[in-house]
Amino acid sequence: MARFSRQLISFFRGACLAAGSLFFFLSLPLHAEDPQPVKFAAWNLRNYLHTVEVPEKHAPRDTRPKPAAEIEAVTRILVSVRPDIAGFCEVGSPVDLAALQQRLKEVGLDLPHSEYVQAADKERHLALLSRFPIVARQPQTSLSYLLDDSKLPLQRGILDVTLQITPEWLLRCAGVHLKSRRDVPEADEALMRRNEAHLVRQYVDGILAASPETNLLLYGDFNSERNEPLYRAVTGTRGSEAYLTALTPVDADGERWTYYYPDADAYSRIDYLFASRGLMPQVVPRSPAIYSGGDWLDASDHRLISVEIMPQERTRRR
Repeated sequence: MARFSRQLISFFRGACLAAGSLFFFLSLPLHAEDPQPVKFAAWNLRNYLHTVEVPEKHAPRDTRPKPAAEIEAVTRILVSVRPDIAGFCEVGSPVDLAALQQRLKEVGLDLPHSEYVQAADKERHLALLSRFPIVARQPQTSLSYLLDDSKLPLQRGILDVTLQITPEWLLRCAGVHLKSRRDVPEADEALMRRNEAHLVRQYVDGILAASPETNLLLYGDFNSERNEPLYRAVTGTRGSEAYLTALTPVDADGERWTYYYPDADAYSRIDYLFASRGLMPQVVPRSPAIYSGGDWLDASDHRLISVEIMPQERTRRR
């Protein structure tokens, strides 16, 4: 009988401990530590210039104020996509960026952290808005190359910021806008763009040589299609530690073009998102997308591209 009593007491003690453990587990906040996907958007806003201040009366056509209807369309599309981070090309002054940031906040998209890069191009700039704090800024505004004995600048520079997504997880974003396809008197536009691409590649190599596991996202308007040498120059050597994978955004119809050139009535893919080897496993499958709304041309001649990233702390290599 005594033995049975001891067994019964032991049983109830174990049951109470199990119940207590279950209560403690259930009382924990569900998913408190679960990472949430982060949406990144890249977009050439097409001359997002003079949205607050007005330029001289006889400003060239491509530097005139962006029409109010286009500004409204930009705002509407960004709010519908709701990115956590947005990297832009062709932003005018810091005043234009601040006004866009405030406009978005007023309609429910608060991106309080910003970066703005002033390089050789005095009219069009790279910029970024983020929900997450910027913990490092390394803008490249004085890179140059030699072409036909002329020293030429990387016109828009490189926007380079590191964002604190979680206490343990950082995302490094590098934005570019390479030379347009317009002829210029300085040199052949294709050669200029190709040299700019090599500067970008050299910069990426430096980042990944110092830290191969960097979560690096290279984005922007590269003014080049996939079958051109520039594309291969940017991605690097396949299989190497520094290789960049081109993500493949698609729209609702499965189309991949990002830019419309009305003079030729041509559609092409010239805007890209490139992920480093460290970042690729954290790209949410099938998340790269192209904005498919019918109002895209009301805002820009480029379509917004986006991707979702799921932050995951990696086990350190030994």
